[in-house]
Amino acid sequence: MTPSAAARGAIERAVGRRVVRATALHGGCVAEVWRIALDDGEELVAKLGRGLALEAFMLDWLQRNSRAPVPEIRFARDDLLIMQYIAHDDRGIDVAAERDLASVVASLHGLSGKFFGFAQDTAIGGLPQPNPPSTDWRQFFAEHRLRFMARQAHAAQRLPLRVVNRVETLCARLDRWIDAGAVPALIHGDLWHGNILARGGRIVGLLDPALYFADPEIELAFMTLFGSVGKPFFASYGELRRIAPGFFEARRDLYNLYPLLAHVRLFGGGYVAQVERTLDRFGA
Repeated sequence: MTPSAAARGAIERAVGRRVVRATALHGGCVAEVWRIALDDGEELVAKLGRGLALEAFMLDWLQRNSRAPVPEIRFARDDLLIMQYIAHDDRGIDVAAERDLASVVASLHGLSGKFFGFAQDTAIGGLPQPNPPSTDWRQFFAEHRLRFMARQAHAAQRLPLRVVNRVETLCARLDRWIDAGAVPALIHGDLWHGNILARGGRIVGLLDPALYFADPEIELAFMTLFGSVGKPFFASYGELRRIAPGFFEARRDLYNLYPLLAHVRLFGGGYVAQVERTLDRFGA
């Protein structure tokens, strides 16, 4: 498999060099992703899809405003993004890298904002992510994360109306589990293992951000959803930032309802049952 002639031509015009080799990389559901070698020996990553100017904006924002390691952008428009290739270990995240990741994530969460949300809407997995400024985390999470994504999934005919109504019931009861004391903290927003690059026990790249200011617990929750991190991460993170009682017992599952709803919108199938199990747990 190789890029189409049109794609190769677009890449070569963007970088002003000839592509001599292209290898397909995993690109999720949003874009084609290629590791490309140029005729001068440089290696880059080229993504072809939609909404890539927003991804470039978020990566550039992180590079300018945080110490998170992100790839440098070489070229960006809405249908083509070319960026630095970051060499990394194929085996993924080991214990040492988990500990380093805790430092990187804690540093991100140490960047506070005036409001929950962001300066503009962002995206997660290619899906819209509304970010109107709010001073009320519970209201923001209910309206712009749970209700919004449930309605999106229903509109795509992947979530039954009866389940949407159960999400509404849960939203009305969030004060039972979420207090009003959260401080807006910057989160990456999509930290699963496929977006975390490590090498030699260090984190060398974070990819595909879905930025906004949130209660950082929603990020910690998502990092456990697909087993991306374990005890070494949380032990190190807990030395840097407090994890309040009740997170592992209840709020982790509550916050993971949002990425589960996003997966329902994208894929349907068994994710609906996972959503319903979470709603069962919280009596909705």
